[in-house]
Amino acid sequence: MFEKDYRISYLLDFYGNILTDKQKDAIDLYYNEDLSLAEIADYVGITRQGVRDAIKRGEETLVEMEGKLGFAEKFEEYRKVFAEINKCADVIRVSRSNINFFKIIEENMSFIMDQIQNVTKEAE
Repeated sequence: MFEKDYRISYLLDFYGNILTDKQKDAIDLYYNEDLSLAEIADYVGITRQGVRDAIKRGEETLVEMEGKLGFAEKFEEYRKVFAEINKCADVIRVSRSNINFFKIIEENMSFIMDQIQNVTKEAE
């Protein structure tokens, strides 16, 4: 048995449609449904070795596509930026009664604008 690399499940969400149906199904059952190779083999009607080969080839394809395109990594970076922007919005929302409200708005808006500019520059 080989060790599971659970980022494969994440990459499947981004690049799963480029895999063959057999690869996609085998990877989905193995990583997302936590079935063993033998269980998958029984379910899809191929040998255990056939399942293992389909998973390995599919994993290689997913990792290769992420290496070339980087969609999953970019998505994670953007998710972090949006989480920071959301925190700024929350600070502004809860600071309405603070005497320094306008200063808090200015600081948070500056941070938000910097984040937007960074994301925009990266996208170009």
